[in-house]
Amino acid sequence: MTAAADGTTGRYLVLMEDDWSTATQELSRVAGIRAESSAGAEDNRALWEAEGLVMHELGVALVSADPDQVTALAQAVGESGPIALIEPERFVRAIEPTTPTVEPAVAAVDETLFTWGLQRTGAPNSTATGKGVKVAVLDTGFDLHHPDFADRTVVSSSFVQNEEVQDGHGHGTHCVGTSCGPREVESGPGYGIAYEADIHVGKVLSNAGSGADGGILNGINWAITTGCAVVSMSLGSPTQPGQAYSRTFERVATRAMQKGTLIIAAAGNESDRRVGRTNPVGHPANCPSIMSVGAIDVGGRIAYFSCGTVDSIGAVDLAGPGVDVYSSWPTPLRYKRISGTSMATPHAAGTAALIAQATGARGLELWARLSQMGRRLPLPCTDVGAGLIQAP
Repeated sequence: MTAAADGTTGRYLVLMEDDWSTATQELSRVAGIRAESSAGAEDNRALWEAEGLVMHELGVALVSADPDQVTALAQAVGESGPIALIEPERFVRAIEPTTPTVEPAVAAVDETLFTWGLQRTGAPNSTATGKGVKVAVLDTGFDLHHPDFADRTVVSSSFVQNEEVQDGHGHGTHCVGTSCGPREVESGPGYGIAYEADIHVGKVLSNAGSGADGGILNGINWAITTGCAVVSMSLGSPTQPGQAYSRTFERVATRAMQKGTLIIAAAGNESDRRVGRTNPVGHPANCPSIMSVGAIDVGGRIAYFSCGTVDSIGAVDLAGPGVDVYSSWPTPLRYKRISGTSMATPHAAGTAALIAQATGARGLELWARLSQMGRRLPLPCTDVGAGLIQAP
């Protein structure tokens, strides 16, 4: 697929009403699209080979359609059938790490035992471990041969054409490490929040760090199917002030919460607060029912790159450690420090897993408990929401 000037792929997302049992038949009747269902599929080939794919847990179809078919689908919106909305599929990217030019404050923190991020969230003082809670990290995959995870079971699936789950980028391995990595390692500090959680890795971004809405949604569908309580997404695309959020992703997020799955996503790195510019929360984190995470540094300051709440669309809900974060990286390097709201997000996802284990909360209740436990910061709520994530 080649990106259009507006960042779309040429395919479309078709959102269904709450009863989507006849979705495949309706796509055929309305637009002549032969769609398959993800229910019972043995692999993910339909994601890029079929004319249409209905994600059975989400009530969303990904379709390849010519202009006449798009018109037919649009005309069916609001009729008696299940078609509720059609919108273009967008390209998304790993919310890439930035290289901070602020002072390296981490050097002043003792990280002999634990990273500064774990220390600030209170994770080492928590009795919760995440045991029994399934956490899905949808990203560039994971280094399945990383020695720190030799004794961990990793459930994985690739939603990228012609690429295995093995991480050829690094971003995904870093995020898995922060959310679910170990507390005790051979050398260096412990860096994982929910160190006994069940790790689920969905490769939805290529080794070049790029992907599309359809792969993300299929990853969410898979996470719900496998019973994940938390989905961590350090990915997205930039938005402009006043730009509407995706109604499809919003409906997906509410349906996921109803099934007990909370989606947490990175707010974005497009700001430059050093020159007074704050950019709005990116897609899909700008959806009201997706928890959006901003980034702070070790001194408790908002990271200069962290996107914020700039109008009535797209709010930052919580903040997490996101500057000079130490975590796992594909071998042979094994570890790396990088920065971004991408790094704050898995701190939040791992903390959500701790709370889920400690309280049994899922879905909307888990969101509420995360927010209630946030530590207030002397910063605007438009930048950090309810505050800094805190372990139970």
